[in-house]
Amino acid sequence: MKTELKVVKFGGSSLADAEHFRRAAEIIRSDPARRYVVPSAPGKRSSGDEKVTDLLYACYDAASHGENINLRFEHIANRFRGIIEDLGLTISLEDDFETMRRAFMHKAGRDYAASRGEYLNGRIMSAYLGYDFIDAADVIFFKDDGTFDSERTNDVLGQKLKEHERAVIPGFYGSMPNDTLKTFSRGGSDITGSIVARACECDLYENWTDVSGFMMADPRIVKDPLPIDVVTYRELRELSYMGAGVLHEESIFPVRFAGIPINIKNTNDPSAKGTMILPEAPADRSVITGIAGKKGFSVITVDKDLMNTEVGFGRRMLSVLEREKINFEHLPSGIDTMSVIVATSVLEGRRERIMDEMCDLLNPDSIQIDDNMALIAVVGRGMKKAPGTAARVFKAVGSVGVNIRMIDQGSSELNIILGIEEKDFEKAMNAIYSEFVRDNSK
Repeated sequence: MKTELKVVKFGGSSLADAEHFRRAAEIIRSDPARRYVVPSAPGKRSSGDEKVTDLLYACYDAASHGENINLRFEHIANRFRGIIEDLGLTISLEDDFETMRRAFMHKAGRDYAASRGEYLNGRIMSAYLGYDFIDAADVIFFKDDGTFDSERTNDVLGQKLKEHERAVIPGFYGSMPNDTLKTFSRGGSDITGSIVARACECDLYENWTDVSGFMMADPRIVKDPLPIDVVTYRELRELSYMGAGVLHEESIFPVRFAGIPINIKNTNDPSAKGTMILPEAPADRSVITGIAGKKGFSVITVDKDLMNTEVGFGRRMLSVLEREKINFEHLPSGIDTMSVIVATSVLEGRRERIMDEMCDLLNPDSIQIDDNMALIAVVGRGMKKAPGTAARVFKAVGSVGVNIRMIDQGSSELNIILGIEEKDFEKAMNAIYSEFVRDNSK
């Protein structure tokens, strides 16, 4: 009979200081199945504190500009020294500190600098648990173009883990073919945890953070939203992409490939069941699973009579964005109108050039860019079996006087996305939540 195996990842808020280390270690030791641990760098100890990763970035940037970094560097080193001393460990990181200091002064790269928070926390965690330490640089690989090398990583990491009954593998970074270090995007320790879970073919990937899983809406916008008990990979991908925090959106892919469930758990409340993320799940009594959204979008709208008769019109329009290396979010279109929704931030310094290029290529009747749009995604596997869901969404936002600028519903019937004015964002979120959740839970 196969022994259960779990991979556990702890976020920065769960490893901010020695007391958090003790709590995490108690969780790990309480279940023998928790054999592989992926730590983040220390997070904030209080609201006025700073994350170690931010301190590392700032220290490296100062070094790059030729500034004296002694005070900055000692502040960072003392964070780790304090944890070691408080835990009563005999491990010394002084050689690592000196190596880091020299690397900073010789401009080893921002990715190298950022990765050291996870590396050092991993060294401490392995010493405290008595687990082996595996440097992520030796087992997680990127290709020459900077993309993650999933298959090489899976082969090498899988074999390495077989050699260690219990181990700590730092999150967030790996190595390039030239042996320099590269990090995933911020929050990338979630991705590392998922990669480790796939490589060891574990039964469950536990992601420990400071909240008890996902909520049905952002609690900063909707008061006391209900928790999400079960969500599918696809639903979570939609919610994460549209701004729902807790888990890095790219961390879904390695475990999804292997069909491994993820359990989001709260370090401060280990008994809470959290949110279970599964490959598939039956539709429950709730039509929607969650609501998420983001501000900061712009709409590029091109009008031209009979554009639908022009072969390649859409391709030519999108080719302008491709040359500018701009990703688009959505493509709502009509017979004589085509719109592209992009993040407003990517247009900075390029608006006129983009409009001029589109005018040259498309010869439109008119072209304009409108800002201040927010997108809201209403997501749920229960939509397929609930006729009239879209009508309920429209009724909800209409009842509070919100005008809908864009509607997009995927053919999978998994989500409905609305584009609205940013000023109406909070009002619309609460109206939709009330329609589907709050009013139905009375």
